[in-house]
Amino acid sequence: MEKIRKSILKRLRITKSGKILHSGAGINHFQAKKSRGKQLPKKRASDLSRIQKRMIISYLKH
Repeated sequence: MEKIRKSILKRLRITKSGKILHSGAGINHFQAKKSRGKQLPKKRASDLSRIQKRMIISYLKH
């Protein structure tokens, strides 16, 4: 059985269609001084680029 890097899986979500989604960084604290328009996109999950996706898949297979 292959080992996978659980630290990567905690930060990402893999969909049924194979997309790898991640949430934006910098949403944990110091939100009072940021406008709502800057906060909301960080909460939404966004897709990784093709190169990053290939790199993440290679990490998960080791």
